[in-house]
Amino acid sequence: MSLEENGPAGSIAVTNARAVAAIERHARLVPDFPSPGIAFKDLTPVLADADGLDAVVDALARACEGADMVAGIDARGFLLGGAVARQLGTGLIAVRKGGKLPPPVLGIDYELEYGTARLEIPADGIDLTGRRVAVIDDVLATGGTLVAAATLLEQAGAQVHIFAVIMELAGFTGRAAISSNISESVQVHTICEG
Repeated sequence: MSLEENGPAGSIAVTNARAVAAIERHARLVPDFPSPGIAFKDLTPVLADADGLDAVVDALARACEGADMVAGIDARGFLLGGAVARQLGTGLIAVRKGGKLPPPVLGIDYELEYGTARLEIPADGIDLTGRRVAVIDDVLATGGTLVAAATLLEQAGAQVHIFAVIMELAGFTGRAAISSNISESVQVHTICEG
């Protein structure tokens, strides 16, 4: 192991490499899903494997160090966010799909590539003012869901400092959407590209 691999950046690279190996070993490609011509990379088998889940959570947690709280986006972001929050010793805020939380809620409607959606967080009981929040999800594509989650968290007073996802889909504009709608200073960490 080189000196660079012993430093923080090298340690992140080694942790990411372990996660990438698990993804390559366990992810499955599903042709023509959810519609003809689309090749869907199913990460469920990665998370079902104990070592794969451990590797992915380690890589995401390493990227999110320094967060005061983790936000997991409904639904796979919950699985990952909860594990990352526990590893970091922080709390977790569930960013839910519309209509899943009791009132009062803060909500935001946003556009998807195939329609519209709504995200919500509790309006009472969780003080996010000034807290550094890491936002976790499984995939970054167009960036709409991550931008909506960050906008909602910032409306509640949080400071979103990083987005961490397992996979960034090639050929999509997610990073540009984050830069233009949130901030160029918000880090985007992806374990691999798909």
